[in-house]
Amino acid sequence: MSGLVFHHHGLAVRKDETALAMLRCLGYAIGESVFDPEQNVYVRLCTSAHHPAVEIVMPGTAGKSPVDSILAKHDALLYHTCYETDDLQKTLAGLEAQGLRLVCVAARKPAVLFGGRHVSFYMTPGWGLIELLEAD
Repeated sequence: MSGLVFHHHGLAVRKDETALAMLRCLGYAIGESVFDPEQNVYVRLCTSAHHPAVEIVMPGTAGKSPVDSILAKHDALLYHTCYETDDLQKTLAGLEAQGLRLVCVAARKPAVLFGGRHVSFYMTPGWGLIELLEAD
């Protein structure tokens, strides 16, 4: 489908030390950890010239976070794939036209990690959770 570009995998962790050690061993550049109050998570983007980017997501310290249910069962888990889109509505319509069912689980909101660019999350039965990151 045109207009969608892979951006990163999302890795939910309780604590990030082991994940960061693994990523460093693989040659990743480790980004700064930032708190996103809109989602109540700490996030950091780790990038590599040879491997897919990985966003590390840890729950915030107060209240519920979107990774709580995942971390209730796992210490760490790759749980979403992010794609960048230049037209969110066109992308959603195109995916649905291909027969995919999208259930919005987190409505469009600005993301601190991506400079305020908007993100939204959709459960896609038979595939899993996708994040759509809107282009600048």
